[in-house]
Amino acid sequence: MCASGLFLVLFGLAASGLLRVTGIKIYTSGDMEAVNGTDTRLKCTFQTSAPINPQTLTVSWSFRPLTQGREESIFHYQQKPYLPIEGTFRKRVVWAGDIMGRDASIIIRQVKFTYNGTYTCQVKNPPDVHGTVGEIRLRVVTTASFSELLYLAMAIGGGIAAVVVLLVIIVSCRKCKKRQCQRMEGNVEAPPQKKERKDPTACPPSRAVHLYLSQTSIEIDSSDGMISDPSTPDSSSSEEDERSTDEDEDDSD
Repeated sequence: MCASGLFLVLFGLAASGLLRVTGIKIYTSGDMEAVNGTDTRLKCTFQTSAPINPQTLTVSWSFRPLTQGREESIFHYQQKPYLPIEGTFRKRVVWAGDIMGRDASIIIRQVKFTYNGTYTCQVKNPPDVHGTVGEIRLRVVTTASFSELLYLAMAIGGGIAAVVVLLVIIVSCRKCKKRQCQRMEGNVEAPPQKKERKDPTACPPSRAVHLYLSQTSIEIDSSDGMISDPSTPDSSSSEEDERSTDEDEDDSD
């Protein structure tokens, strides 16, 4: 009865949130391949229920070879990274993590075939110190495997295809805009020409009419509607008329 009662009390506290169950979770990339002589990133991230305390949080990396040899520590972090000063991984490990970003990754520089094995990542963030550990099984190869080459080719092909599609879209948009502009220009009508207004009282010079009134003639030019000055009789014509009259009288006598 006492044990069952205590279990019920603990269960009730956990359900109410008064009792927090701690446990840190580690996430790694699992199986990996690396080409001999290249740098390889061993990715390790974590999730903790307690607030991150940079003063007490620790990260530990260890290595166990495929030959079932002795497990050795290759990296440790507490407030600052501690790199290996001796052994196989001396000057080969680089800290690549970010504690506040929940990242505990490292980089192995210029991997060798002797680096084939299992790498273990462990993170403790007191009071969250219990939980899973992350493991990465690394295999060092001479050349990249077909799957990695396939992924690389797919990535390159995808990038090229994206660029081609983008260029096709840009060219199509430009052609559509050009067609729309041509249609708009074809629909625009030329502005109507203004008709020249003529004076109804005026007419062409060829149709002008000259009017004469008795001996004093007034010339009216209907082309411009102006009245010209009256014409004066010619004195020479008057003298000739008088002479012809005198001669007629002499002949009659």
